[in-house]
Formats: sequence, C-alpha cells, structure tokens
Amino acid sequence: MGNVLKTGLLLGVLTALLVLIGAMLGGRQGMMIAFVLAVGMNFFSYWFSDRIVLKMHRAVEASPGRNAELYRIVQELSRNAGIPMPRVFVIPDQSPNAFATGRNPEHAVVAVTEGLLRLMKKEEITGVIAHELAHVKNRDILIGSIAATMAGAVMILANMARWAALFGGGGNHDGERSGVLGMIVLSILAPLAAMMVQMAVSRSREYHADATGAKISGNPSGLASALEKLGAYSKQLPMKKADPSSAHMFIVNPLSGRSMASLFSTHPPIKERIARLTGRAPASGGRGEGESMEPDGLRRAEATWRSLSG
Repeated sequence: MGNVLKTGLLLGVLTALLVLIGAMLGGRQGMMIAFVLAVGMNFFSYWFSDRIVLKMHRAVEASPGRNAELYRIVQELSRNAGIPMPRVFVIPDQSPNAFATGRNPEHAVVAVTEGLLRLMKKEEITGVIAHELAHVKNRDILIGSIAATMAGAVMILANMARWAALFGGGGNHDGERSGVLGMIVLSILAPLAAMMVQMAVSRSREYHADATGAKISGNPSGLASALEKLGAYSKQLPMKKADPSSAHMFIVNPLSGRSMASLFSTHPPIKERIARLTGRAPASGGRGEGESMEPDGLRRAEATWRSLSG
C-alpha cells in the first residue's frame, strides 16, 4: 500500500507541474491546453506504446516450437500470477535484459533478449520473467506510461513557456520583467522536477515488481542471482539499440554503461534490490555490483523466503 500511495502522490506532483506551467503560459486557456495535451499523449501511449517499443528493438514473436522452454516458463508463471499468458517476444541482442509492455493484462507482451536466454540459468530466467509478469499484474505498464507522457508534456510546455518569455514577454515594467524571469526559471526547473518524479515513480514500481515477482516464482534467490548478473553484463555487453525513451521499461537500465545516462537512471541500485529480496543489508564494500553472490547466501535467502511464506 505504501508504494501505491507514493506513486499516487508522485503522479499528483506531475499533474500540478503540468497545470502550473499551463497557467503561467496562458491562464485558464493554458491550463486547458496542458490538460488536453496530457490526455492526448496518454491516449497515444496507452494504445500504441507496445508496438513502437517492439519495433524499435526489432523484437520477433516467440513460438512454442522455436522457444519451447521460454514458452513453458511464461505459461507456468502466468498461471501462478493469475493473469492471461502474454505474447512472448525475443530481441536479437546479446546483452541480457527483458521488459514487459501492453495496455493491460489481457493485451500484455513480455520480451527477452537472446543474451538473457544464452547467459542465464533456468531459475534466473524464471526470476526475470516473474518480475516482468509482476509489472503486468500490478498494472505498472500503464502507470509508467502515464508518468512518462506527463513528464513529456511538462517538458513540451516548459519549452513553449521559455520561448514565450524570451520573445513575447519583454515588458518594461518591473512587474512584467519579474514575471518573465519567473517563467524562465520555471521553464528550466520544471523539466528537471518532472524527470526526477518520473524516476521516482519508476524506482518505486521496480521494488514492488521485485517483491511480487519473488512471490510468483516462489524463488527470490533466482531473481537476486539474475539481478547481479544483469548488473555486470549491462556494463560488459551494452545493448546496441538502447534508447532513453524506453530504458525505464527494462528490468535493469540498458544505459548503465553510459556515464551521463546513468546519472538519471530510472532504476534503483541493484545492490539495494538484492538486499530487499534477500533480507540482508547491502554490502558496503568488497563485492562489486557485477560480482557473483555466494551460493551459501543464495541458499539462506531461499530458506528464509520459504519460512516466511509458508
């Protein structure tokens, strides 16, 4: 419930930013423009975002014949989650990663890279798929799409406000000049705030999906082990088609190997995610983000999880 309230609050902040910029840009008429823009962008994202991102990454639909084990894993976990089986796609990229998309559980898609299937053990693939199905079950895809499109709307309006202030607001009175200055400052700060809010929404949903995915698979150690490997491989084998517009959808940030992009990561730290799954505090040093977790630690995590859930 805490994550739900936090997400609602953050989306409310995005809405307030949108309305504030719209009001500064054109009063009530500006507020209406902002509202219509947000609705239009959300409508487009709701209906077409899955097709766009699949085409962007050249994903190919899987079949029971070509991808028998992957298909079985998705079928079994979908039953565990109590949701319809989504369509399954494979992305021709050697960097291990995965994402889920689609407007609702009845029209969901799960996509995994060839690298994930090649480099991960079965229990790790199961953990990753369970995490993605958790996003579907929790309707995180819709929430993430709304956050992303509203942040985009804030940035568009902020850009409009900045140009309006620079070329349409050159008044001579002190009051007019201070109003222009305020609009310029807001047009600079609002996109940064919107980006930070979008990141916070995404990070909150990732923690929630980790917890739900562990319940769906019944094996948190599989997801914990996969996260450690994914963190290491994302630096060693960066995705060739990684794009900031879709980075928030993946289980780990495909841009983490790029220093500037990683400063604005939509994903929480991998060490913290693993710590929440295993019930242990993140290591302060020694083991790096890409190093393997000790087998004994994984076994203890699994035993702890089973004792808590049973």
